[in-house]
Amino acid sequence: MKNKFFLLFLGVMWAAIAVGVHAEQPALQTIASLDVPRYMGTWYEIAKYPNSFQKKCVRNTRADYQTQPDGTVQVRNRCVTADGQTTEALGAARQVGPAKSPKLQVRFAPAWLSFLPMVWGDYWVIDLDPQYQLVAVSEPQREYLWVLSRMPQVDPAAYQALLARLARQGFDLKRLEPSPQEQP
Repeated sequence: MKNKFFLLFLGVMWAAIAVGVHAEQPALQTIASLDVPRYMGTWYEIAKYPNSFQKKCVRNTRADYQTQPDGTVQVRNRCVTADGQTTEALGAARQVGPAKSPKLQVRFAPAWLSFLPMVWGDYWVIDLDPQYQLVAVSEPQREYLWVLSRMPQVDPAAYQALLARLARQGFDLKRLEPSPQEQP
């Protein structure tokens, strides 16, 4: 019985520490507004935080966005795997909030599951240049991060400036890994 209370105490303490770690960072800031039609098209992945759903991708990772008649966005993610095969994931995105909101939600689960909140992931545009050429996307807990560009290669000075802004937002740049791209 004493061991159960000790384990419960440890669990509560661990939860308190985990909440405290997240509480230290200020809320993630997004850009002021997003022109969704202008955002559509192809974006090449320049760098990302490693994640489980992209672990097979070794190069040429890109996302293609296309508005749909119902106002949602079709999301088509592609990459090349180690064996040279191209893999693709088809999903949907929707804006959260007003028409210029930089907060979207994305799902790759089948459409018939879209009523379930847990199939939607946050996709927040947190940095975007005025020409819509270089963007950083994340979510409120900063567990995921992507840097995308309209071109497979990005200007080093623009990239370094973006990294400095991400560091000011509390991102651990040591976790960021480059995404190799070949010219299209």
